[in-house]
Amino acid sequence: MARSLHPLLFGGDQGSAAAPASVTGRLLLATDWSATPLGPAEGWPQSLRIAVSICLNSRFPMFVWWGPQLVNIYNDAYIPVLGQRHPQAFGRPAADSWKDIWDVLGPQVEEVMVHGRATWNERVLLVMERNGFPEPTYFTWSYSPIHDESGAIGGLFCACTEETGRVAAERERDRLVREAQDAARTLREWFDHAPGFIALLRGPDFVFEMVNRSYYQLVGHRRLEGRPALEALPEVRDQNFHALLTRVYTSGEAFVGRGMRLLLQPAPEAAPHERFVDFVYQPVRDAQGRVVGIFAQGHDVTEQVLGQQALQQADRRKDEFLATLAHELRNPLAPIRQAAQLAKAGAQAPERQRWALEVIERQVGHMSLLLDDLLDVSRISRGKLELRLQDVQLRAVVDAAVETARPLLEGKRHHLELDLPAAPVQLRADPVRLAQVLSNLLSNAAKYTDPGGRIVLQAKVAAPALELRVRDNGIGLTPEHRQEIFNMFSQVSSVIDRAEGGLGIGLALSRGLVEMHGGRIEAHSEGRGRGSEFVVHLPQGVGAVGREGAATKDVPEAATGARRKVLLADDNADALQTMAALLELEGHTVLTASDGAQAVEVARAQRPEVAVVDIGMPRLNGYEVAAAIRSAPWGSGIRLIALTGWGQAQDQQRATEAGFDHHCTKPVDLHTLLELVGGREK
Repeated sequence: MARSLHPLLFGGDQGSAAAPASVTGRLLLATDWSATPLGPAEGWPQSLRIAVSICLNSRFPMFVWWGPQLVNIYNDAYIPVLGQRHPQAFGRPAADSWKDIWDVLGPQVEEVMVHGRATWNERVLLVMERNGFPEPTYFTWSYSPIHDESGAIGGLFCACTEETGRVAAERERDRLVREAQDAARTLREWFDHAPGFIALLRGPDFVFEMVNRSYYQLVGHRRLEGRPALEALPEVRDQNFHALLTRVYTSGEAFVGRGMRLLLQPAPEAAPHERFVDFVYQPVRDAQGRVVGIFAQGHDVTEQVLGQQALQQADRRKDEFLATLAHELRNPLAPIRQAAQLAKAGAQAPERQRWALEVIERQVGHMSLLLDDLLDVSRISRGKLELRLQDVQLRAVVDAAVETARPLLEGKRHHLELDLPAAPVQLRADPVRLAQVLSNLLSNAAKYTDPGGRIVLQAKVAAPALELRVRDNGIGLTPEHRQEIFNMFSQVSSVIDRAEGGLGIGLALSRGLVEMHGGRIEAHSEGRGRGSEFVVHLPQGVGAVGREGAATKDVPEAATGARRKVLLADDNADALQTMAALLELEGHTVLTASDGAQAVEVARAQRPEVAVVDIGMPRLNGYEVAAAIRSAPWGSGIRLIALTGWGQAQDQQRATEAGFDHHCTKPVDLHTLLELVGGREK
């Protein structure tokens, strides 16, 4: 199950194959989720995986409740909140674990799950029994909706903090301030053991009079007592905190800060580090009511803020991925549209029309493979793509890449120079994936080079490797960007206006594809404005010099099976008519149906030998059509072929369970379909 979960689950330096370090991470892997309402983890929505991964890797108490039964998944930091309810609460409905306070939690859950409104609860009193006896506790928490892939609310996310100690501390603090003269010794002891950071500052210079241990833990190495605030903490001079102290001192009005950014120097000569704090500046008055100091109390909420930022980043990544999907599919659409216009144009030579149709067929194949990869984001994030290796000439790969990138190259009036070996170079590689690498590099060069630029694609056999170089005279790269650009969704911020819709998936995929071929990819640049060069190194076993014409694209011959009576069912009229015409050209007798119910009626009346059925149809879907045919005495001998845009493993499994003999994903390879239609009986 570990391989199905998001990599964030494993935190730190551990790889995706390592066991989680946390208690709840191991508990997650040990749970039989198929026996719960969530079902097997392999089928969890991506939003649930990301939310669970962020939760389990946070040191701040968090949990995720998912589905109608609000199945509970929480992290190690939340275990003390549960007390004796752990570990039974893990993977169980939340209402079962929190029966004693569900009258408070239930209405808030409804706000999130039914109305989609996030909730915020600050220091709410909850009387609960978690350690064998009822106890009053105070919590601050928020419930936020989590949407699934369809946009519906699938569950909620909660970040919480127990404030029982803080409430008690603040009550004790107020009493001690009022009785400061009589309780100095008690105040010092309380200061030192308070859960948050506390300091008492005296006079208009804000001299530290009392400071607790938590405050020292926050500010680090320096001595505080007896020193003015700006002398003890000079790095905060320009961070507005001293101005806030002055305002509270002069106005006599308290100030409450939430999640305020603070830069502190943790050690002498060290660079400042970033923290986030919640705090209160409370004026301290003498017997006459005059403000004589400031009482500062607060908490380091850095992890909470970073957790919230991680959630926001995850949401942005989702939007970026959807935009990236559109970006990656546009590339093959350009040559398809242009080739279609050429094919329709009159007075075209047969060779020209045949070439245009080959372009369409090849680019549709590219789109089909891209869809298989891009629609499975977990597979992309882990680089788990499948290569389709075959013998192919380098020139064919280069031509396919140039064809894809040509609209962008021509649109910006770039001059493309090809420098390839005189002798043919034969490769054992995935031609589509290798062409994808080169087209990505060419497209990037075109995007980041001013109009009328010069781009060179060079190939060289330099034992023990084949080198492919794409060089441009564009804007270039800084040293820090040369590695950053290979990260998923990365884009050079200083040139984002040139990105033309790209969101950075191209180079990340290119690196993964090259590495799957056993090679590596590098970026070189002499700096801004001096162009860039990307070098792909493929090992000797991948590329080798061969005889002229020795390697050709592996195009199978046309299928030559028997002529069949074929039922073709599809609610898309264009798809139905074109596929019927193609099957009739092969000599098959074709019966058509435009919905599922009609398909069953035609099958009952005409008894076809083969039925090619679309899944998404009105009245009856393809699964229902297959079940109806298989349930009839005459239907057991019909060869059923599912033709659908749904191509995941679970879709294929469902087709098999419905009674289909074969499952083909749109756009289907015509040769494959003809073999299935005209082949021998099972």
